[in-house]
Amino acid sequence: MSNIRVIIQRDSAPEERVVATGTTAAALFEGERSVVAARVSGVLRDLAHPLAEGDEVSPVEIDSPDGLDILRHSTAHVMAQAVQELFPEAKLGIGPPIRDGFYYDFDVAEPFQPDDLARIEKRMQQIVKQGQRFARRPVSDDEARAELADEPYKLELIGLKGAAAEAAEGASAEVGAGELTIYDNLDPKSGERRWQDLCRGPHLPATRLIPAFRLMRSAAAYWRGSEKNPQLQRIYGTAWPSRDQLKAHLEFLAEAEKRDHRRLGTELDLFSIPEELGSGLAVFHPRGGIVRRVMEDYSRRRHEDEDYEFVNTPHLSKARLFETSGHLPNYAESMFPPIEFEGQDYYLKAMNCPMHNLVFRARGRSYRELPLRLFEFGTVYRYEKSGVVHGLTRARGFTQDDAHIYCTKEQMPQELDSLLTFVLGLLRDYGLNDFYLELSTRGEGDKFIGEPQEWEEATETLRQAAGKQGLELVMDPGGAAYYGPKISVQAKDAIGRSWQMSTIQVDFQQPKRFGLEYTAADGSRQQPVMIHRALFGSIERFFAVLLEHYAGAFPPWLAPVQAVGVPISDAHVPYLREFAAEAKAQRLRVEVDSSSDRMQKKIRNAQRSKVPFMVIAGDEDMANGAVSFRYRDGSQKNGIPRAEALREIADAVERRVQV
Repeated sequence: MSNIRVIIQRDSAPEERVVATGTTAAALFEGERSVVAARVSGVLRDLAHPLAEGDEVSPVEIDSPDGLDILRHSTAHVMAQAVQELFPEAKLGIGPPIRDGFYYDFDVAEPFQPDDLARIEKRMQQIVKQGQRFARRPVSDDEARAELADEPYKLELIGLKGAAAEAAEGASAEVGAGELTIYDNLDPKSGERRWQDLCRGPHLPATRLIPAFRLMRSAAAYWRGSEKNPQLQRIYGTAWPSRDQLKAHLEFLAEAEKRDHRRLGTELDLFSIPEELGSGLAVFHPRGGIVRRVMEDYSRRRHEDEDYEFVNTPHLSKARLFETSGHLPNYAESMFPPIEFEGQDYYLKAMNCPMHNLVFRARGRSYRELPLRLFEFGTVYRYEKSGVVHGLTRARGFTQDDAHIYCTKEQMPQELDSLLTFVLGLLRDYGLNDFYLELSTRGEGDKFIGEPQEWEEATETLRQAAGKQGLELVMDPGGAAYYGPKISVQAKDAIGRSWQMSTIQVDFQQPKRFGLEYTAADGSRQQPVMIHRALFGSIERFFAVLLEHYAGAFPPWLAPVQAVGVPISDAHVPYLREFAAEAKAQRLRVEVDSSSDRMQKKIRNAQRSKVPFMVIAGDEDMANGAVSFRYRDGSQKNGIPRAEALREIADAVERRVQV
């Protein structure tokens, strides 16, 4: 028997090993129980893959990103097998891994019910215990069609390869590029096929290597993500390398559910999304309006300090404006359909930048005016598909805190540096402190406009500005907007979730398309650099992020009600109203609960409303000109002189601290 040489790549130095021809990746990593697949010469492979001369082989452990995807994709197959065993009429859609889990789509006569999910999960547990083997089998297109003749959605996927598969939601997990393959689930003893699926793989060696999983919920989903296609039933699940990790994830989800901004928005009477308005269109109630106003007012003050100038632009425009900016050719699918008026098409604006360009162009500009920083709380409208609309975090109508900075090329590095410092400082003022940066660059394809050297210059300047912040920088190849690269500030909330916050984009293209110019010091006409910047992203989304970050318990400066007076009896109501009036004179937001409820219920109501300070007064307090404080954590401080109590509330508001 002949031998071959392979190179094992680990974190340590590469190791060359001589093995027999036909040796599999499984044999190479025999005894390493955490290894579930291998990367062979850069390609993910099953452990059953035979190695060739000169292959570079890296182990894929189950708790690595690739390993987790393989675990979850394998669990999705087990779920699909269980569904078809329990519901033989079910037709298969797609079943890719997703962040923290997986899903699979099915065409069934009736939507799945909670009892159905319990039955499916029980059957999955039986399949896992059986230890069925996942076996990869290359097939031709005709062979695949013959074997899957009863699966109409799989037949449709067989014709999708390369870019078409990547573009179809989840389809790349099924077909992708290269040869077509079917995975068989085989009985571990007899080798008999129990189930099969069209799939690119790789998979775990056997079902018994699935340590812990849970089915989460079902929902409707359009085939391949298009509303023009049939509606299928999607089952979501999660899978983890250990029961402890599954338990921790479920506890995390429970905490996230408690913090869901849609739930808190209703419980705290902050906002609603009425059916009469439509999905993705929110109205803010008085208390939510207070929070929003405080957010905006503080942001305005900080922008004034940084020499921004405020502008205001309309909500719609003739189509020609968005043709000039390049948005209609490149962004039309995210814009609402046009409104025909007086023989012309008008569009609801999906972005503010074209209108800010008109402000710049309205008169001659001198280099002495630059950098010119234009700022607007501009409401925009975007056509988001119903399947992705999510409360305030993915809305169809929202207000951006949008700025566009026009500067010279020489000013650009310093402007980006100070801009990032300003952005991060303002986010910290709102209580977010854990950040990393993401740099999105130009990719392949014709969507990106402008010369490559312009992109290189813009990208490198952004990279240098990011480096000065001392934060982790993650690359996002191909993720740039069509007109220029961008830096995204990613912030982690109180339970560790990452949210995209501010974006900063360098744009050499729109100034060119709009013919923007300024008079340079030598009298020549020069084109400015345009920097796009949305600090919150949108007021609505940032509101939702803060609501979930604080679990509704806003710090006093943001809280819609900063203190509520709780009288021990009705006789103490006038005294607390006097206290509230003094507080309001200092622009503090203080209410008095004069309802007929008992004191303890009033305290519970204030706790449920997450009010920072409960101001309690009884006979002794009145006699001493004092009040008692009860804080959100249940602690209490008694006999505080009124003036001192007001100072404590005002100080907490002024310092923007949590209590």
